[in-house]
Amino acid sequence: MTAAELAMVLLSALLHASWSASIKGSADPMQFNLLQVVVAAPVCVAILATGEWRLTPGVLPWLAAACIVHALYFYCLSRAYARADLSLVYPIARSTPAFLPVVAMPLLGESLSLVGGLGIAVVVAGIWIVHWGEGRTGRRWLGPGMVFAYLTLLTTVGYAVTDKAVMVRLAATDWPHLLPRALFFFVLLELGAGLLFAPLAWLHGDRKSFGAALRRTAPRAGFAVVVSACSYGLILQALRTAPASYVVAARQTSVLFALGLGALLLGERPTRPRIAGAAATVLGVILIGIAP
Repeated sequence: MTAAELAMVLLSALLHASWSASIKGSADPMQFNLLQVVVAAPVCVAILATGEWRLTPGVLPWLAAACIVHALYFYCLSRAYARADLSLVYPIARSTPAFLPVVAMPLLGESLSLVGGLGIAVVVAGIWIVHWGEGRTGRRWLGPGMVFAYLTLLTTVGYAVTDKAVMVRLAATDWPHLLPRALFFFVLLELGAGLLFAPLAWLHGDRKSFGAALRRTAPRAGFAVVVSACSYGLILQALRTAPASYVVAARQTSVLFALGLGALLLGERPTRPRIAGAAATVLGVILIGIAP
């Protein structure tokens, strides 16, 4: 990865951790994510209605798959945050590098250098030190919140592959729209995944208080959408040129940021295992940054 690509990924990690903290800090994570869909949908439709744009047939299947996987991601993440702490869910949900290379190499034709592979391994080790070092009981690991945390992990592996595939295909086509490809893809994702996620959220959320929550929380939800757009736009831009395995591994520094935000905003106290795991994550990112 180049220095510019790594910088984009690190900034994206900070923004993503902030976005996750805002969801966890809400009264109802499922409802808050649905509010984000409601706030963002009119803006997305307006963007799609203005300017010239086109999608090649090769992009459409991957775009559809990306929308489905992202909708499942929002749902599983909401269920996990509703039942478990940010510092417990987040390390599991962001353990994508442990599994992505197995999928990315055959599907995307990527390869890993020895140093890059070592960096990914160190990042994953750091993430799991944070979590397993807490000495949780087996019953806690199999609780409802943890089940959805692991399901969230599966969706992050899935959308890392689909998003990379879409960005590669978009980068190879002429682009007439004023909005950069990465942000335009985010708009398509926000609208497509939101339409799929909304019925799930409506069925499992608090429908009676939704109107009051919309009036009370709309500005906060709108800000969360902006943060998410900036975070994901940076990641998508990096995915245009950098290997997906490296990008996803470097983005796991969000675990470090999540620990800090959990302490500052949610009153969580980082333990020694969490700090040690965060340090290992940073070391792994350095290895990824210097990998050929």
